[in-house]
Amino acid sequence: MEKLRRLADEQPVIRSADLERLAVPRNYLGRLVREGKLERVGRGLYSSADHPPSENRTLVEVCRKVPQAVVCLSSALRFHELTTENPFEVWIALKQGAWSPRMEYPPVHVVRFSGAALTFGVVGHPVEGTEVKVYTPAKTVADCFKFRSTIGTELALQALRECFRGKKATMDELWEAAKVCRVANVMRPYMESLA
Repeated sequence: MEKLRRLADEQPVIRSADLERLAVPRNYLGRLVREGKLERVGRGLYSSADHPPSENRTLVEVCRKVPQAVVCLSSALRFHELTTENPFEVWIALKQGAWSPRMEYPPVHVVRFSGAALTFGVVGHPVEGTEVKVYTPAKTVADCFKFRSTIGTELALQALRECFRGKKATMDELWEAAKVCRVANVMRPYMESLA
C-alpha cells in the first residue's frame, strides 16, 4: 500500500497497468478509492485526491491511456494559448491503422497522420508528472489549414495570426511546417499578408 501511496503522490493520474512494475496487486486501488485517497476517473485510470486537477488534466488522462497519442488541432491550439475556444473533445493524432481508443471520459477525436506529418514537430511537455506529446505551434497551425474543412477556415486563420503576433513561431518555422503538411500553397497568401 505504501508503494501505491508514493506513486499517487508522484503522479496525479495513474493507470492500473502501472502497478505491475511495482509488483502491487490491483485490488489495492479499490482500497485507496474507498479510503478517499484515489478517485476513479475512467476505465483503468485513477486520480489522486490530493492533487487538484489543472486545466490540462484531460490531456494527461488521454496521454496516460494512449501513450502513442500526440495532442493536435483544437486541443493543441488551446494548449499553446492560440485560441480562447475550449474544445469539448481531446483531439489526438495517431498513426494510420493504429488502434482507436474507446474512452468513457474524456471524449476523444482521432485524426490519422502518416510519415513526416505524424513525427514532425512533436514535443514532450511535462504536465502533472506525465509527458504530454503536443505538436509545436507552427505544426499545429499547418495542421489547422490541412484540416480546415473539419475545424473551419476562420479558426485556422485566427491560429496563424495569434501564432505570428504572439511570437510562438517564426515565418520560417511556419513555412517548414506548411511544406511538411503539404499546405504551403494554401498558407502562402495568408503568411504574406502578415509579413
